[in-house]
Amino acid sequence: MTPIPAVVPPLPRARTWKRNVAPAAAFDWLSAGWRDFTIDPGASISYGLLVFLVSVVTTVGLFALRLDYILLPAFAGFMVVGPIIGIGLYEKSRRIAEGRSVSLWQMVFVRPESGGQVLFAGVLLFLLTLLWMRAAVIVYALFFGLRPFPGLDRIIPMLFTTEVGWAMLLIGSAIGGLFAAFAFAISAFSIPMLLSERTDALTAMGTSMALVWNNLPVMLTWAAIMLVLIVIGIATGLLGMIVIFPVLGHGSWHAYRAIRPEV
Repeated sequence: MTPIPAVVPPLPRARTWKRNVAPAAAFDWLSAGWRDFTIDPGASISYGLLVFLVSVVTTVGLFALRLDYILLPAFAGFMVVGPIIGIGLYEKSRRIAEGRSVSLWQMVFVRPESGGQVLFAGVLLFLLTLLWMRAAVIVYALFFGLRPFPGLDRIIPMLFTTEVGWAMLLIGSAIGGLFAAFAFAISAFSIPMLLSERTDALTAMGTSMALVWNNLPVMLTWAAIMLVLIVIGIATGLLGMIVIFPVLGHGSWHAYRAIRPEV
């Protein structure tokens, strides 16, 4: 019998992977994202407007279908699928860096180097979002039973004025934090990588986790910046997302290029 040789994955090369990037670099990525936003801002604003309109239609649809009980988990899940939605913004930043022209059409109809693997990654992120939303519903049922959702105007007092509500907040936040950490780790760099490199979705997600882990301080800083800005965008009735989402999308591309500068 012919023995099967052991397969040892190649180690990351220092010249293509950066480690221990300073946390302050996250603010440089945000600044670079704003710079790309101001270059042909009409394209980025139009892209942000499309995201805003889809978000509004989704929110109105949830209320119309009496599914408002998943509205808050849906907003949280938006951060999971955000990287795949922002692929057009990555494309604009890539074209700017290469000195090429850019238009909204090119941002919407992107041709990634990995082809259909981007769609596969999008499906995986969407399934993770559905799992997150289902987990949120189960947590609610475990603490409040099978009673109907009281509505957004009543759920806030239930959460913050009762012992059961505080317990649900603590447990739910812990579970949501695990989902958020995993989602951020696999998506932070995987979509930009699939856009610019010929690889598969699972390899890109695994590589993204490795890059995040080896640059944890700066990635936590970047995640905090994103969270604060997205909360501000939601607090403005989603209008702020017209600008915030494009800036974060451009910044995410610069984060990828800063940590993986050579491909």
